[in-house]
Amino acid sequence: MTLEQQISELAKGAVKALYGVEAEEGQIQLQKTRPEFEGNITMVVFPFVKIARKAPQLVGDEIGQWLMANGQGLIAKYNAVQGFLNLVIDDGFWMKQLEAIDAIEDYGQQPSRNKLMMIEYSSPNTNKPLHLGHVRNNLLGYSIAQIQKANGWQIVKTNIVNDRGIHICKSMLAWLKYGNGETPESSGKKGDHLVGDYYVRFDVENKKDPTLIEEAQEMLRKWEANDPEVRALWAQMNEWVYAGFDETYRMLGVDFDKIYYESQTYLEGKSEVEKGLAAGQFYRGEDGSVWADLTSDGLDEKLLLRSDGTSVYMTQDIGTAKIRFQDYPIDKMVYVVGNEQEYHFQVLSILLDRLGFPFGKELVHFSYGMVELPNGKMKSREGTVVDADDLMAKMIEDAGEMNKDPEVARMVGLGALKYFILKVDPRKNMLFNPAESIDFNGNTGPFIQYTYARIRSVMRKAEELGELRDMGLLGKLEEKELALIQRLCEYPATVRTAGDEFSPAVICNYAYALACDFNSFYHDLSILNEPDVTKRSLRLLLSKNVAKVLKSAMNLLGIEMPERM
Repeated sequence: MTLEQQISELAKGAVKALYGVEAEEGQIQLQKTRPEFEGNITMVVFPFVKIARKAPQLVGDEIGQWLMANGQGLIAKYNAVQGFLNLVIDDGFWMKQLEAIDAIEDYGQQPSRNKLMMIEYSSPNTNKPLHLGHVRNNLLGYSIAQIQKANGWQIVKTNIVNDRGIHICKSMLAWLKYGNGETPESSGKKGDHLVGDYYVRFDVENKKDPTLIEEAQEMLRKWEANDPEVRALWAQMNEWVYAGFDETYRMLGVDFDKIYYESQTYLEGKSEVEKGLAAGQFYRGEDGSVWADLTSDGLDEKLLLRSDGTSVYMTQDIGTAKIRFQDYPIDKMVYVVGNEQEYHFQVLSILLDRLGFPFGKELVHFSYGMVELPNGKMKSREGTVVDADDLMAKMIEDAGEMNKDPEVARMVGLGALKYFILKVDPRKNMLFNPAESIDFNGNTGPFIQYTYARIRSVMRKAEELGELRDMGLLGKLEEKELALIQRLCEYPATVRTAGDEFSPAVICNYAYALACDFNSFYHDLSILNEPDVTKRSLRLLLSKNVAKVLKSAMNLLGIEMPERM
């Protein structure tokens, strides 16, 4: 039973004993005590003023006195301020909480729900390498998967690779015309970078010769007609890209349980569109294209098949959704896709529902903001992007200037990048500043990693000195000790909130606050040099569990924690 549940039960008893009534659902209102007042939990007494027929201050005093007398030592003292009863919880309760936290290895993890959540993220195109925008997508998707797993969901992390379409054909055509047989091996480039160069080259050459786009469209038609030469080139160039993607994913520390490919799902989508056309759900335009009229849903008309019969993203997403729900018993499907695609997912949900799929209305679009640079937005076709590989290499290089151990530099550099991106409310656009992210002070990943490494150093010294032992009886807790225990107690609720809100930023804020609390505690109170053996043992136990929770929280963000820095 949580502290709030215990106090709620006691409060119900107080109301019954003092005023002869059963407290109704919702009448017991508890909240964290405001910083300017003494207390840990505040009870709102206004709901009982009318029943008691007394002033709010008097009602607060009466309930406070009853809780002190009947709370079995849980309430140390109280103060009533107008209609609010501020309760100070006895130190003995907090000591028991610390011991309970220490006994739970996976503290903060929720029990299994026996339900499956599929989370789609990354969704790259095979015509270019991953860039900073993809980095935010991957980090959010992976972290959300970690957080929901901690909240008891069975998780399937999935990726849909957009490996067909006109953009792919642009890279292919440019390579055919200007590549002179260049390969990753002959050039020394990663395959995704090589293909991306030809995507940019196409845009350059198309400005000189606008007929190039017609050739690319013809190549797409040949691809859909299974032309063997086009298909062979497509397969070869995609293999180059996949090898590059895999290297980037490994460095970024993200992975997938299942990868789908648009080339394998778009035909299923076309089939469903044709069924909808035959059933009168859609209509055919004068040029032979197929459309959905969504005006009755407050939207417009949506193209589903082009006049030449080729499909669009929507067609593919219909097919992918159908196949996924055939493959897995999905209870919740979450798409981690930028906010510029909100309309797309509105439409997808409506179309799936029209086509008779019961899961259509339940799809969740986790819509996140864009990453912007000081000089504006990124554009792949113009080559004005921050490349993911280059960015990670630079972050690790910068971290290496502060720590010469290459493994620590890798953890710190990537930790800085991940934390800087994840600490921002995911629904907001963000401005990326690498210099700020690598700082060892303030709300950064390296600051939290350094706090963890500091604790691990203390614990190693304690083990060498044989200082880890039972606490025994303890008197009053110091203010900084109490603050740390209370912060540790908040961790399970923080994990639940992060899951409910699909927000890694909630975890970032908590980890930073816990690290700040520990550094304040470390600055003001001696640990290994404390002469009182009982206090020394308490502080070591506190330190041990702060490290445990910091590591757990950062793991939810996909951030590794170095033992030494």
